[in-house]
Amino acid sequence: MAMGSASCISLVVLVALATAATGQLSSTFYDTSCPRALATIKSGVAAAVSSDPRMGASLLRLHFHDCFVQGCDASVLLSGMEQNAGPNVGSLRGFGVIDSIKTQLESICKQTVSCADILTVAARFRTRIYGGATNINTAFATSLKANCPQSGGNGNLANLDTTTPNTFDNAYYTNLLSQKGLLHSDQVLFNNDTTDNTVRNFASNAAAFSSAFTTAMIKMGNIAPLTGTQGQIRLSCSKVNS
Repeated sequence: MAMGSASCISLVVLVALATAATGQLSSTFYDTSCPRALATIKSGVAAAVSSDPRMGASLLRLHFHDCFVQGCDASVLLSGMEQNAGPNVGSLRGFGVIDSIKTQLESICKQTVSCADILTVAARFRTRIYGGATNINTAFATSLKANCPQSGGNGNLANLDTTTPNTFDNAYYTNLLSQKGLLHSDQVLFNNDTTDNTVRNFASNAAAFSSAFTTAMIKMGNIAPLTGTQGQIRLSCSKVNS
């Protein structure tokens, strides 16, 4: 995994599995209203990752920060709000990538694709580009989610996998078994406590990690989504519509 992804993934897998899913979402939501939506997001993510390999992990982390504070509503993208929240300043990256994708989508499907969905699908394609959790490609849910309230920031979730930095895999957990967790908050996951068996399982069974990660990401994308006429489809992801 690249910079900024590992701790995020561990928290998603170990915490989001216990999160109840809500809302009625569909992975084919934009097939009729904006058929080129997913392809546009995918190409935007691919270009960003090609230019900066760390950007893939940053987009995944951005999605995590958005969903775990009052649900997946893209509020983390609002300038002057979450972007500038204490824990996020100088820490979160990828806002420009999402803005660029949003601009492209507005040119082909005006005020149709929500910022929350762009961020969710960008995180999905980030994982695909790095070769992990392939079943996310068909299972990741999207919806007409919107983007309203201000919400607080999360703590620093940055981490580094120096073993396989350009691959999405389970090396984070094998590092923990070797007492090579980058941060103390990572290493405590394998510290003679209740999460030890989970770490051992993911370290020894890449398929188990991939399956659990897929399930967790889908559940995270279902945290308090705004659907139908709730919220608004922003023209710009960095500000509310005037």
